[in-house]
Amino acid sequence: MKVYLSVDMEGVTGLTDPEEMHTGGRGYERGCELMTADANAAVAGAFDAGAGTVLVNDAHGSTKNLRIDLLDPRASLIRGPGKAQRMAQGLDGTFAAACFVGYHARAGVQDGVLNHTWMGKEIQNVELNGEPCGETRLVAACAGYHGVPVVLVTGDEAVGEEAREVLGDVETVAVKKGIDKFSAELLPPSVAQARIREAAARALGRLGDFTPYRVEAPYTLGVEWNSTAIAAAVALVPGVKQVGSRHTEFTTDDFTQIMALFGIFATIGGQVACGSGPYG
Repeated sequence: MKVYLSVDMEGVTGLTDPEEMHTGGRGYERGCELMTADANAAVAGAFDAGAGTVLVNDAHGSTKNLRIDLLDPRASLIRGPGKAQRMAQGLDGTFAAACFVGYHARAGVQDGVLNHTWMGKEIQNVELNGEPCGETRLVAACAGYHGVPVVLVTGDEAVGEEAREVLGDVETVAVKKGIDKFSAELLPPSVAQARIREAAARALGRLGDFTPYRVEAPYTLGVEWNSTAIAAAVALVPGVKQVGSRHTEFTTDDFTQIMALFGIFATIGGQVACGSGPYG
């Protein structure tokens, strides 16, 4: 049994501060250790359930956060930028299941710790085929495109609720309860990681209960940006059309293009936002 882990950081045990998410920030190095420990808990649970192969994808920011020296030696790791499929890099139809570790609620969820969708400030909202879309729905749809069910989502309480709305009776682990975007009630790492391990094993033990999350093609990605300048810039990408002063849309029959496009969006959006000054 092959198991795929997509590991983000905002939903990792113990983390609430944006500085903990970025290289050089206060608490970042410890955040990487906690991120790796959450991933290891899911890896251990997968092997407890009989997995033969576990592939871990570092899905946060620079994608250079997970500590390979601390990773469970039974797993392998995809690390580093330039990944066409970003948060779903390496995922294909050969996997029996996918697990999302350290995930967070979509942009605008009031009690979602560090809530956002793909980009922290540049994106206001995302829709997939007209439905509100956070990263959980997005990557689950990519997994479904490959015929792979998502069986576990860990993070805060808000992302667990979001995952159940999208995926139904998926296993979830709440390692923290949001108070506001930058504050939460936290579980100690030993408690949270024990729960992640148990949930991963439990999910894979009932693998037959899960079906892939499938979105019907064609796939239309709608993005509401926080800036007219970003919307105009990303609309220069072939196939992307501007449908409002701050809105863009892209339609395709190939979901891998959606994932790749988000990588392009992040590059363009980040550059425009950084270069536009206080009015950008």
